[in-house]
Amino acid sequence: MPNAEEGPDWPLDLHRVLKAAEVRQVAYVPDAGHSRLIELFDEDPEVVANVLTTEEEGVAIAAGAWLGGQRSVLLMQSSGVGNCINMLSLSAIGRFPLLMLVTMRGEWAEFNPWQVPMSRATQPALEAIGVRVLRAETPADLVEAVEAGAALAYEADQQIAVLIGQRLLGRKKW
Repeated sequence: MPNAEEGPDWPLDLHRVLKAAEVRQVAYVPDAGHSRLIELFDEDPEVVANVLTTEEEGVAIAAGAWLGGQRSVLLMQSSGVGNCINMLSLSAIGRFPLLMLVTMRGEWAEFNPWQVPMSRATQPALEAIGVRVLRAETPADLVEAVEAGAALAYEADQQIAVLIGQRLLGRKKW
């Protein structure tokens, strides 16, 4: 199992995959699970990295990026899905692509009981609003799911969420 202190290489692989998919904007609410990927995008001069105050803003940024001729990705935690569920109707009704990478909490070895309810609701809530969900539990699955998700989003104008299992992220320590 990857340990957060050991620095797993999947964030580097995802950065490479998303760059190959011509992603030029990334929006995120700071999250430990995405921290290395966020650093890579923050350091990338070819990508605009947008720090959000709420996940809903990321859906709007994705719409604006697409209308401006650019591809984007939204990074968030599973608890953030609950914050932006109504805003996701924008991408569904507007029929523009949306790619979200969602780090899961409230699953394997979770210490915070407040994370558990939204963990159970994340996938059903996304599917209920019409977002297609792909799930990854290993680094290899994750790279493959993001490649497939990017193709579905940007080539077929779909709304895609890739759920990154908590076990893949490693045990969170406070």
